[in-house]
Amino acid sequence: MDPSAVRAYYAARSEHERDRLLTAEGLLERVLTTRLLEAHLGTPGRALDLGGGTGPYSVWLAELGWDVSLADLSPELLAIAESSLPAGTVQEVVEIDARDLSRWADDTFDAVLSLGPMYHLTEASDRVRAAHELARVTRPGGLVAVALMPRYVSVRRLLSRPDERWQLADPAFLDRLLDDGVFDNAVPGRFTHAFGVRPAEVAPFFESHGFSTVTLASTHGFLTGVEAGFEALRTEHPGAYGRLLDRLVVTAADPGLLGTAGHLLWVGRRQAPGWTAS
Repeated sequence: MDPSAVRAYYAARSEHERDRLLTAEGLLERVLTTRLLEAHLGTPGRALDLGGGTGPYSVWLAELGWDVSLADLSPELLAIAESSLPAGTVQEVVEIDARDLSRWADDTFDAVLSLGPMYHLTEASDRVRAAHELARVTRPGGLVAVALMPRYVSVRRLLSRPDERWQLADPAFLDRLLDDGVFDNAVPGRFTHAFGVRPAEVAPFFESHGFSTVTLASTHGFLTGVEAGFEALRTEHPGAYGRLLDRLVVTAADPGLLGTAGHLLWVGRRQAPGWTAS
C-alpha cells in the first residue's frame, strides 16, 4: 500500500466520506452493520474505531456506552470528526496506520472496529501486519469486526464509470484484478489501492492470526444495487421496511451473497494465546 495515495484520495473526498453513510447505499450498509454487530458486542468497555474516518460508528458505540478511541490514516477526516462530533463522544482522536498500532499496549481494547483499512492493503505482508496488530491490541475474548471488499465489486465499479472502464481492456490489469484481487486505479484522484478477497479465504486468514470467526456477512444483504428502493420503502411502507430489514439480517451470511456483495463484514473474537483453529 502507498499511504500517500490513500491519504490523497480521502483528502480530496473528505466531504463525500463525511456524507457517504447518509446516501441510500450508505444507510443500508450502516444499519445492517450495526444490526449484525449489536448482538455480539456485550458489556461496554473500551473500543477502537480504526479507520473510523469522521466518526459515525464512534458515535454509535459511544451511545451504547463504550469509551471510544477514533483512529484513521487521514488527517482531513479526523479534522472533520474533531470539529463535528459532540463533546465527549470519543476519548482520543489519533492519526495512525493500521499496520502499526504501537501507540497502544497489548490487550488494550474490548472491541475493535476496522471498517476500512484492510481493503486498502494490497500487499499480503501488510495484511499480515495489520491482522497481527489487531490481535495484539484486542484482549482475549474481545470482538473484532473488519470490513472487506470481494474482488468482483471492483469490476462492477469500473463498468459503471465510463472514464475508468477503459482499464479493463488491458488483459494484465484484468488478470491482476480477478486473480490477485489488486485494484490500482490509473485515473488520478479516484478510489485506488484496493484489495478484493475471496470469501472462502477470509475466515482461515483471520483464524491463522489468533481469532475465531463469528460470522462473515454482506453489509447490503441481497439488496446490492437496489439500496435506493429500500430506502424509499422506509418512508413509504415503514412496516414492510422493518420486516425486510429483519430478513436481511438473518440472511446476510448466506454464502450465495458473499462473492457479489458490495462490502463484507467479518466478525470474530480474539482467542487466548495457544489457541488453534479446528
